[in-house]
Amino acid sequence: MKRRIFSDEHDAFRETVRSFLAKEVLPFYDQWEKDGIASRDAWRAAGKQGLLGLAVPEEYGGGGTADFRYSAVMAEEFTRAGTPGLALGLHNDIIGPYLTGLATEEQKRRWLPGFCDGSLITAIAMTEPGAGSDLQGIRTHAEDRGDHWLLNGSKTFISNGILADLVIVVARTTPEGGAHGLSLLVVERGTEGFERGRNLDKIGQKAQDTAELFFHDVRVPKENLLGELHGAFVHLMTNLAQERLSIAVAAIAGAEHLLEITTRYVKEREAFGRPLATKQHIRFEIAEMATECAVTRAFLDRCVEEHTDGGLSAVDASMAKWWATELQKRVADRCLQLHGGYGYMSEYPVARAFTDGRIQTIYGGTTEIMKEIIGRSLLG
Repeated sequence: MKRRIFSDEHDAFRETVRSFLAKEVLPFYDQWEKDGIASRDAWRAAGKQGLLGLAVPEEYGGGGTADFRYSAVMAEEFTRAGTPGLALGLHNDIIGPYLTGLATEEQKRRWLPGFCDGSLITAIAMTEPGAGSDLQGIRTHAEDRGDHWLLNGSKTFISNGILADLVIVVARTTPEGGAHGLSLLVVERGTEGFERGRNLDKIGQKAQDTAELFFHDVRVPKENLLGELHGAFVHLMTNLAQERLSIAVAAIAGAEHLLEITTRYVKEREAFGRPLATKQHIRFEIAEMATECAVTRAFLDRCVEEHTDGGLSAVDASMAKWWATELQKRVADRCLQLHGGYGYMSEYPVARAFTDGRIQTIYGGTTEIMKEIIGRSLLG
């Protein structure tokens, strides 16, 4: 059934994404999982297909559209294909807005063409061993040395950390102001003193490199300051709504896909001489999940429309992220249970979805942080 939020152009783009996945991702994905990292060739192929820099102006090599619905299509299709390890969404929807919205003209011309053609892979480094959602706890710091910043510190759980050619680092540039004493500094591959630690061993999304990063007296040129000096807190808060909506869009797509494959499975699988689908308990489970997905989809589509029109609030984005990711987690657990022993086997899509999706309630702000944001908006 055609969803009213998408036009014929969006539907055509969906077919492009599916074709890209079939040709450039799915044949290689199992090997990427074993390697713990995706191929750079896939990033370059994505650039050739016009899947990178969707919202970047054409003059810098991008798609020239700010329509978030194209990003939503990509998030849905990558999730349904079970290929979250190729982190194009992180590149496009989370890091892209920092570069298009904050970069100077010189920075745009230096970085955006590579961003769009897949030769320059990006990451954002905020989380530290002792600081996650609490920005006041960030200890990575940069000293003003006249013509450069001297950067020292470490980051962890950095998606694209191994592959990244350009890393936006959240660093303390003044001891004053707590969370408001932070700036965004761009560190490029090959900079002396910039080292990558382990490619971290995760329980899911194994094809997506997630690394520790270390900065030892790294000289960051003054022209690599992104946005306002000491303005990182505002910059980060401005872009969080889209990040959380992107996660939520992938979450509802994941829940719907699990419901689809599980519905097929219980129709085919027999127990005690009859299909599982004939059991009242199974029918009730499917009915509950289908209803929860339908209600969540209606809210998510409304949020996508509002964001496309520039009107999505931080509170609604938090609601979407909390509800959709927790639903994805519940649906994955229930669908795995309905698959029985087969659901525990890695070769079954439900098993991979169970582990791949578990991070959804954590990154981009945990469920608990989402509830705190919503609660504060209601109660002060």
